[in-house]
Amino acid sequence: KDPRIPGRFQCGDELYSDNRLDRGHLARRADLLWGDLTEAEQANKDSFFFTNITPQLEDFNQSARKGVWGRIEDAVFADVDVEDLRVSVFGGPVFQANDRIYRGVPLPREYWKIVAFVEDGQLQGRAFLLTQNLNQLEALELDEFRVFQVAVREIQERTRLVFPENLRNADTFTAPESLQARDPLDRPGDIRW
Repeated sequence: KDPRIPGRFQCGDELYSDNRLDRGHLARRADLLWGDLTEAEQANKDSFFFTNITPQLEDFNQSARKGVWGRIEDAVFADVDVEDLRVSVFGGPVFQANDRIYRGVPLPREYWKIVAFVEDGQLQGRAFLLTQNLNQLEALELDEFRVFQVAVREIQERTRLVFPENLRNADTFTAPESLQARDPLDRPGDIRW
């Protein structure tokens, strides 16, 4: 657990034993290792605190699934001319009043990610929402998780976080009103940069 945050605000190994939950990193360890050696070493250690871990179904979290979620940042570099190879990624859970409570902990059904970068001198922002079915946590078969491209404004509405106006305006993505009317992303090539 992160010693900088009171333990009562964190869940640890007790949440992840004898079930299909994985310790999902919000920020990938490899993405945090920059700066001088001292900064990179500290970031490496910090990435493994439970404050950077969230409960995710094993099928969602396992890299062997080769899902779009974990490859979004890589797709930016493959499909966009990113200036100075700098990308900022923000992400976290979307908490809802009806989240399933498991071992005293609300399990988010949705996670969000916003990728910001500069292309041709212009700030660009793209937002993504991942849904996971937690209704059958103990079952052998689980519904697939799905990743949708959404607008930054939708993430703001769902999370009640406030993002800077320039980031909201940098996202030109438009989508149907409901997730049910949208097609999930099957591969990074489906992303509209």
